[in-house]
Amino acid sequence: MAIARQELTTDLLEEYCSRFNNWGRWGEDDEVGTINFITPEKIRESAGLVRSGKVFSLELPLDGSGPQTGAFGRVNPIHQMVATGTDHAAGRQDWPLEFGVADDSLFLFLQGGTQWDALAHIFHKGQMYNGFDAALVHAKGADFCSIENQKTVVSRGVLLDIPRVLGVEHLEPGEPIDGDLLDEACRHHGVEVGTGDIVLIRTGDMAHRRNLPGWDGYSAGDSPGLSLLSAPWIAAHEIAALATDTWGAEVRPNEIPNSFQPLHLVMIVNMGLFVGEIWYLDELAEDCAADGVYEFMLVAPPLVIPRAVGSPLNPQAIK
Repeated sequence: MAIARQELTTDLLEEYCSRFNNWGRWGEDDEVGTINFITPEKIRESAGLVRSGKVFSLELPLDGSGPQTGAFGRVNPIHQMVATGTDHAAGRQDWPLEFGVADDSLFLFLQGGTQWDALAHIFHKGQMYNGFDAALVHAKGADFCSIENQKTVVSRGVLLDIPRVLGVEHLEPGEPIDGDLLDEACRHHGVEVGTGDIVLIRTGDMAHRRNLPGWDGYSAGDSPGLSLLSAPWIAAHEIAALATDTWGAEVRPNEIPNSFQPLHLVMIVNMGLFVGEIWYLDELAEDCAADGVYEFMLVAPPLVIPRAVGSPLNPQAIK
């Protein structure tokens, strides 16, 4: 007999926002939230997980083939050459001793590819994490909770490969991941998740859509992802951060009618949780399945961009 699923309502959302609120937990001026769970001891523990020396980049390439289609004004990175070898060969570079140079630039949305959300990225009822006023994020950037505060993002990483647990190639759009499924994944992979860990959640959505025209609506469209009902699990395990291979981390369509990304309100605004999206997890997942080891050292600092509310990065899983 099927067990009835808890009804998802705005009342439940408000309950979670209150119950899992970490404002003041690390001081009234804290701007890094759950990254406080990463201690020097945790970093030393993560270093001990390096056994074979294999390194996996979890970054999607920063090029015009990315998932952005203009939703929310975001476009894929634009790479431009401003000095080239053809310039040099044609004698158009006036450097001494026939010196030549190539140079280039990159225009990108900071959250257009593999990225971290800063705690200043999301607001609820006029406030961001730790009660800071939303108006403190203005045309010159964020006065508080901006991305440059999140400097220490090195910890034990744990991959939870949900399609492999369920015996499917990928999860379908609208398919939710709740705490029970996360527990099942931990049992299946033989890992435990604890304080200060960074949890990577693979849905297979990127692998499924990446080579389809326009990424088949991957960016801003319907997708598998975390259910609002995953919030108690996230809070109970005191993780430092989580990242997924999806555009928005949580399941879409959103579970509460007339809402937009309600789990973000719990995770980012109230928990102060560091959230990553559009992470490339497929090669790492294949290796974890091959050797049965789903834990590793994860080195994933954002770029130091003062006042920014997000950052691209090239996270490294080291096994």
